[in-house]
Amino acid sequence: MRYYLRDDTLVVRGDFHALSSGVDGGLSHVTTLLNHTVPHGYDAPEPKRTLFHLAASLGIWDSYYGLMTAVPMRHLVVLRYDFLTVFITAGVTHPTPDAPGTINIIVTSSEGFTPAALAGACITITEAKVQGLRDRDRTYTGTTSDAIIVASEGQAVHQYAGPVSPAGSRIMSAVRHGVSIALDRHEGRVPADHPAFFIYSRFNGGGWIEWSQTNCPYYPCHFKGQRCDFCYCPLYPCGDETLGGWVKSSSGGKVWACTDCTLNHEPEVVRHLKRNPEATLNELKAVSKRG
Repeated sequence: MRYYLRDDTLVVRGDFHALSSGVDGGLSHVTTLLNHTVPHGYDAPEPKRTLFHLAASLGIWDSYYGLMTAVPMRHLVVLRYDFLTVFITAGVTHPTPDAPGTINIIVTSSEGFTPAALAGACITITEAKVQGLRDRDRTYTGTTSDAIIVASEGQAVHQYAGPVSPAGSRIMSAVRHGVSIALDRHEGRVPADHPAFFIYSRFNGGGWIEWSQTNCPYYPCHFKGQRCDFCYCPLYPCGDETLGGWVKSSSGGKVWACTDCTLNHEPEVVRHLKRNPEATLNELKAVSKRG
């Protein structure tokens, strides 16, 4: 899975089995997930056509699911919890129906979900969204245009995604936290001039940690002069054992460890990846060797 922003659009690329409640949604195999910000006052009669033209402008002609929102992408919240990466934009219309708003939630998994687990994840996401709204003292359960995409890659290993399952409990935590933070950002309670990134850390009992490129207490975590644009590595887990390796996790499974990898911190590699967000790992390694 790879994700990046193109102007007003979040683009998530991969090889997904996905379930979408958005425009022209359903259950399908897709290669691209989109969340696109439309202008205030947007009233196009054919949202499907809007997404088609958007996808075509990105060089994507089929095999995609798309969502639309009035929330700017600078208010986007990205959360990573083990094998899950979650993307949330959140604005609400209540109690002022004339104000633009939608809560869009995209959940991706690097571990495969069965179709039943994809459906179960949608239920869990909805429950978590409501709890996130309650955490911000909202009495309603969402907006009229909220939408969800759940997408997984690889062989199915998760048959269930209810709130107490291994996948569902992670979804519950990420979505509940993410919806609250996304509302804070959209409603101006915290600065939001660029997307926010959170990771679930098990240090000190576990909890959500926000990454900030400014005044990072760990800089330099690899070498002086490193670039930190991709502190959240878009290649993770790359599976390249020349860069990292699989280790036993605290839960007894395996997790990709890349502590000593410096590839996505090398200035030339970062510059190339920002210009070419879908560059392959081998391409980036070649850039590193040239540098």
